Amino acid sequence: MSRSSRKVRETKETLVEVSLDIDNCCSVEVLTPIPFLNHLLTTMFFYMRSNVYVKAVDKLGYDDHHLVEDVAITLGDVLRDSLGDRVGIKRFAYSIVPMDDALTIVAVDISGRGNAYVRLNIERESIGGLAIENVYHFLESLARKSEITLHVIQLNGSNSHHILESVFKGLGMVLHEATRIVSNSVVSVKGSL
Repeated sequence: MSRSSRKVRETKETLVEVSLDIDNCCSVEVLTPIPFLNHLLTTMFFYMRSNVYVKAVDKLGYDDHHLVEDVAITLGDVLRDSLGDRVGIKRFAYSIVPMDDALTIVAVDISGRGNAYVRLNIERESIGGLAIENVYHFLESLARKSEITLHVIQLNGSNSHHILESVFKGLGMVLHEATRIVSNSVVSVKGSL
């Protein structure tokens, strides 16, 4: 069974195409007009150890909000669909990732209940065309659409680039680990997710 999906989301503001193959590694291509978003997503997918293609076009160019949101929504849809009925997945994973001065915890539960709980202390307003407030929005939108519970906590760090790179490395690692098939039944005492 292939755990893969492809989606296209088109609005009056953006055109986003995402394809994901969870179990095959490691072709990663990310093409958006936001350089730092490209860097963070490429980092995440590298550590997720999956084949991923993301292409996003900003039709109106107001700012980065709509594009970041629509990439997160489309990626969330693709991740959710790739997991199917979630039978046998490990479900839970966490990582503690150092990146020079930065240290972050990222934890995930592929629960069917999507929400994000993010505690970061980032002083810059933007990096490489990406507004920091839209990093929070990306994580929240991704968690909701993929139906995962996501916790992100910054333990240390002052360099904004290092903090966010640590977060996205951790996110890739936990998504890889939590999506591994470890049994032939749903990992829940309820019997379903």
